[in-house]
Amino acid sequence: MVQHIIDTAGQPYAPEKWPRKPDCGSEGFLALDLRVGTVLSAEPFAKARKPAWQLRVDFGPAVGVLQTSAQVTNYPAESLVGRRVVGAINLGEKRIAGFTSQFLVLGALLPDGTVNLLAPDGEPPDGALVA
Repeated sequence: MVQHIIDTAGQPYAPEKWPRKPDCGSEGFLALDLRVGTVLSAEPFAKARKPAWQLRVDFGPAVGVLQTSAQVTNYPAESLVGRRVVGAINLGEKRIAGFTSQFLVLGALLPDGTVNLLAPDGEPPDGALVA
């Protein structure tokens, strides 16, 4: 996936259009630092080319608060604040329209490209490792 698009008619992310990726081994998976966090704020990202939110997420005392840009505008801002999410926090920083994105919030892509955010079951603390 080079660039994320939303296309209701074309259904670019229909599961049958995406063959299984090659094995990466447990080392590839374990290299990712996946953590649970709580969204503290969701602000419109006016400078982004596509509609997006600037999210601030608390990943607990060992990691702290990180920020990201997320094209999850199918969620109203008020429904994001307080929401538990899963983030990949060790992919490195990326500059997006002058904004520093520090992690990738994870979600499941629906066939049209809309994202359903992943959330933990139960009440793991902020910063909990995802295994």
